[in-house]
Amino acid sequence: MPFLYFSLLGMIAGAFSGLVGIGGGIILVPALVFLFGFSQQAAQGTTLSLLVLPIGLLGALEYYRHGYVDLKVAALICLGFVLGNLLGAKLALVLPTALLEKIFGGTLLILGLKMLIGV
Repeated sequence: MPFLYFSLLGMIAGAFSGLVGIGGGIILVPALVFLFGFSQQAAQGTTLSLLVLPIGLLGALEYYRHGYVDLKVAALICLGFVLGNLLGAKLALVLPTALLEKIFGGTLLILGLKMLIGV
């Protein structure tokens, strides 16, 4: 069952990335913390490992050395992320700009409030 959940998370993060151009970490870090019980460090380390080549290599290695990277979870999320990103990009290209801006702003607002309030 974790295979499905982590792959679905990857698809959702990929879709939002393709749809509104936000980084996967804005979706993935809070989801791993609040939905899957990861520590903040483990969520950041695992998410950073998704970007290993070339962006997150050094940071991911540092988190890995401290035991804060779950490579299996990162691989599963990557699988879903690739597919979700394509779907999100296709959707973004057919949505009106004003609606896309509202989706982007709403996403950031909801996630920001979730992180600040912790609810």
